[in-house]
Amino acid sequence: MELFKQVKFDEPVREKAKLALDVKEILYVLTKSKSVLIGGMIVFIVIFCAIFAPLIATHDPYQMNIGDRLLKPMEHGHLLGTDQYGRDLFTRIIYGARVSLEVGFISVGLSLLIGVTIGLIAGYYGGWIDMIIMRFVDIVLSFPVLLLAIALVAALGPGIQNVILALGVVYWTNYARIVRASVLAIKEEEYIQAAKTIGSSDFRIIFYNILPNCLAPIVVVATLGLGVAIIAEATLSFLGLGIQPPKASWGWTLAFGMKFIRETPYLSLYPGLAIMITVLGFNLLGDGIRDLTDSKLKRK
Repeated sequence: MELFKQVKFDEPVREKAKLALDVKEILYVLTKSKSVLIGGMIVFIVIFCAIFAPLIATHDPYQMNIGDRLLKPMEHGHLLGTDQYGRDLFTRIIYGARVSLEVGFISVGLSLLIGVTIGLIAGYYGGWIDMIIMRFVDIVLSFPVLLLAIALVAALGPGIQNVILALGVVYWTNYARIVRASVLAIKEEEYIQAAKTIGSSDFRIIFYNILPNCLAPIVVVATLGLGVAIIAEATLSFLGLGIQPPKASWGWTLAFGMKFIRETPYLSLYPGLAIMITVLGFNLLGDGIRDLTDSKLKRK
């Protein structure tokens, strides 16, 4: 960075040089971060399996064969055995990844849309607007989040759409608080005051000047939130309020496996491991991204 002080560049050249330095710094930290490498590899494998499930699966996930019910792993060509209806457990877990990722990504996206918008408005305008919004956030946070999600799904009815809607509605508060805190600090910067002086609209200041500088904490929390959403979906399905049979779901498979826990513990073990490993991958990835942003802040 000292080079920029000694040599005068045209503005486009300066910006390109800064961008190149940022990309190199990001790639350097990513390659040195074990959390990002391990978490990213796990997430990549899960997403790959979900996308190419028809090619990876060895059987039809919905085909029942009572004659092959409750087979042990590796019996009759079933890699992880079969469930109580004779369906291949490995195939069901592979297809269950699709449901978990769909619920996770869409519900987190909905939470981001609600929370980021509300956080930007509360932090930028402040005053009575901020007070009303944050008191409403406090009211929502006073309820146990998972219990509130259960209540919403019970009222709306089971199903993947209602699960996504319920999780998106109850988890937006974290994003609102984080974005609001970032906006309160950023809006006092000189370049924001300069933008106001030259007559920039509030919309342009919020979405072109403030929001890009809030992305780092948003990405970290959203990555960690994906793991939380996957666990919440599995919990709702386990309780019978989430994904309904015959659609493959890790939580539903885990719940039905509990009925045969003494005879065939693997029915609950394998979907439980799938949930644990997937959530671990997102958590490691989120921790690595947080370390990346922290290291960049310390260098500034």
